Amino acid sequence: MKDELPQNEPRYIPSPDEPYMNERQRKYFHDMLVAWRDELSKDIQETAKHLREGEEAGQDEVDHAEYERDIGIEIRTRERELKLVTKIDQALRRIKENRYGYCVETKEPIGIPRLLVRPIANMTKAAQERHEAEERKHKDGKRFL
Repeated sequence: MKDELPQNEPRYIPSPDEPYMNERQRKYFHDMLVAWRDELSKDIQETAKHLREGEEAGQDEVDHAEYERDIGIEIRTRERELKLVTKIDQALRRIKENRYGYCVETKEPIGIPRLLVRPIANMTKAAQERHEAEERKHKDGKRFL
């Protein structure tokens, strides 16, 4: 990254010991999310270019089948990345609105350790577990209809 600190300065990492979601933490997560989104967007654009170029002429049936399989995998990967870009954009919006780092359900702090691992998190771990359990319950209920 071009914005890296000089080698003699320590790299900043948010700490649970400092005031929660202070300006420095918000900037750290903003910069992390923008870099992540840019990297994903570049990958998505490269895939689109690759798909436009199409397969190589003169492939035999085995090569064609492998090409089709590889393209399918690549498309599914990029679809997941597009969903991730949407979640990153939502997190960036929450930073701009000073709501980042707080659970959308309980309004409690999500916590620096969780955000360092999953910077797009929008729920505390407990709220996320309740949400997933509720989804499983609805999914299981639909199986028996």
